[in-house]
Amino acid sequence: MYQKGLEPYPSPSRWKSLVDRMIYVVIFVGPVMTIPQVAEIWVNRNVGGVSIVSWAAYTFVSVFWLAYGLMHKEKPIILSSVAWIVLNSLVVAGVLLYG
Repeated sequence: MYQKGLEPYPSPSRWKSLVDRMIYVVIFVGPVMTIPQVAEIWVNRNVGGVSIVSWAAYTFVSVFWLAYGLMHKEKPIILSSVAWIVLNSLVVAGVLLYG
């Protein structure tokens, strides 16, 4: 179904089609970059310099992105948001536990 103002998916443009496929790489790579922070907290129990306010805010924002993704049935946003909620929550929980 085509709605006014929306482009067809998958895009007939080669560039947009490439970006549509590459977003799944970004969904994986972005959260993977947070794993060292999670490991530092949970393995070494080191929460020095970690702002619980920032990480709680990231979690809060990710919940809204998840809601948006679910409402619009956008798989990349849903997958990314779930990954960020899990990792951000692990950081917050670690700070609360070891801080």
